[in-house]
Amino acid sequence: MKVNEFRELSGLELEKKASDLKQELFNLRFQLAVNQLENPMRIRAVKKQIAVIKTIQRQRELAEQTPAKGLAAGE
Repeated sequence: MKVNEFRELSGLELEKKASDLKQELFNLRFQLAVNQLENPMRIRAVKKQIAVIKTIQRQRELAEQTPAKGLAAGE
């Protein structure tokens, strides 16, 4: 998925996607340990997708906090 596609997902969908990717990463690491992994670059791609999701979640979290701080300072 592209970054823009992740941005279109809701918070719950992002959490579900992150959970699925973490499970996939676990499975890939297990396959790597037993020498059954066909495409080792997939590990890097999954880790990158998890990082993108976490970044988007953090940006949304900060966006929610910023207006609240602005209102408190303006009063």
